[in-house]
Amino acid sequence: MARNGCRVGRPVVVGLLAVATIVLGGGRILGQGGTWSTKASMPTARQGLGVGVIDGILYAVGGVSITKSTNIYLNTVEAYDPSTNTWSTKASMPTAREGLGVGVINGILYAVGGNGTSTHLTTVEAYDRSTNTWSTKASMPAGRDGLSVGIINGILYAVGGNGASADLNTVEAYDPSSNTWSTKASMPTGREGIGVGVINGILYAVGGSAGPTGFLNTVEAYDPSTSTWSKAPSLSTKRAFSGVGVANGVLYVVGGAINFGFLSINTVEAL
Repeated sequence: MARNGCRVGRPVVVGLLAVATIVLGGGRILGQGGTWSTKASMPTARQGLGVGVIDGILYAVGGVSITKSTNIYLNTVEAYDPSTNTWSTKASMPTAREGLGVGVINGILYAVGGNGTSTHLTTVEAYDRSTNTWSTKASMPAGRDGLSVGIINGILYAVGGNGASADLNTVEAYDPSSNTWSTKASMPTGREGIGVGVINGILYAVGGSAGPTGFLNTVEAYDPSTSTWSKAPSLSTKRAFSGVGVANGVLYVVGGAINFGFLSINTVEAL
């Protein structure tokens, strides 16, 4: 799906909510007495970025800057330190892109897929905070943007997204110890703009949009121990491009869009 000439895929928002839970910590989670406050602005305005956390530092990766006349795909990486409420610029990602998936394993941040000057990327690049450097890893088999990423037991799972001709039900797993990808059981419902959360080793794929079917309230659960999917309770509201995060074993689905006009909502659901 496109908006202002730009592919719209927002796994990044998924990462952002999860990151907020990790960074803020202190047991203060949605609905339990936490409060919101304004923090230092990110130096580079953008959307469609990816977010990950390493050792309590939030990394904002890539994205796109959209004006009335241009779309500028970014390789910008900026890091936020909540202890000082400050941002710093880090080594740029080799491939400028938006709609990417981001996950962190053993202190290494992985940027997966996305959309840039070439669409439906298979690109995988890894950021090492200790050296402030990027390296290229084995390409993801299925090129896509608008995917979501979940981490289970040191394995990165790339779920759904939009490919060359359709919304995908593809699930592929990356093992950083061997730098290899493997194909897993397909998600029952192909879709992009989904949210992903992991609870007790089970990956939940939440909402999304699926071509002419429109926006979904579908929730499906993947068990990597058996490589099987099962149906989970549906959302009350059909939505895509929501924020999804897990805190204290509860999966929260926040906001999103409810139609192809991208009408936004502020409702929150918990599983």
